[in-house]
Amino acid sequence: MLPLTDTTAVVSALRAAGCVFAEDEADLILATARTPGELAVMVDRRAAGQPLEHVLGWAGFHGLRVLVEPGVFVPRRRTEFLVDQALAQAPDASVVVDLCCGSGAVGAALAAALGDTELHAADIEPAAVDCARRNIAPYGGHAHLGDLFDALPTALRGRIGILAANVPYVPSGEVGLLPAEARDHEPLVALDGGGDGLDVLRRVAAGAPGWLAPGGCVLVETSELQAAAAVEAFTDAGLTARLAVSEEMYANVVIGVRDVIGVRDAS
Repeated sequence: MLPLTDTTAVVSALRAAGCVFAEDEADLILATARTPGELAVMVDRRAAGQPLEHVLGWAGFHGLRVLVEPGVFVPRRRTEFLVDQALAQAPDASVVVDLCCGSGAVGAALAAALGDTELHAADIEPAAVDCARRNIAPYGGHAHLGDLFDALPTALRGRIGILAANVPYVPSGEVGLLPAEARDHEPLVALDGGGDGLDVLRRVAAGAPGWLAPGGCVLVETSELQAAAAVEAFTDAGLTARLAVSEEMYANVVIGVRDVIGVRDAS
């Protein structure tokens, strides 16, 4: 059994398993493990290829420590750019929805920054909804199980100021090319975006205008190659669309705004 304070042994075990950032990961595991037995189990799980966040039970996201459990999509640091774009677009939003919420990290981060806001999160995966419920509870958030807008209370129609949808956007044929941590340990529904990767994004774009408040915004993350088609999907839905890019974070976020007047209900 690995001694609880033996950093060298932990680093060696992680490095042997191919962990590129073995030293950093060892520090996090050592700081999280409460007993030598727990430490050994955590090191074994990480060495077996489980995502570090699943091993730790949490992920750092936008200044928060977010609960992340096995079988739940791990929030990516690049998605912090989506949060920042949402806050810049709608700094006074009073109703926020985190669609395809996974752990609920995006919703929690938005609520933490906005302060007093009505927060809802929804996902089609029961494990994700259970996890999100705990992460958004400190902000009075409500978690819902279901397929996209079908999961939301109808009372939200026409009231949402920020609709953040971290949709799956990996083309079906490329899922097998993902790192093993993702394809083997995260739900397929959180990764697979259909033939060209934009199936779910198009559904969100089509439905968003009927749920957004006048001037409200919907934001989705996509890839550089998909960005033009994603913007087109938003425009086709009657939204005023633009693309925000962070080269530093390798992030591409499409932002669609419901005009104050004249937008059609495409839900």
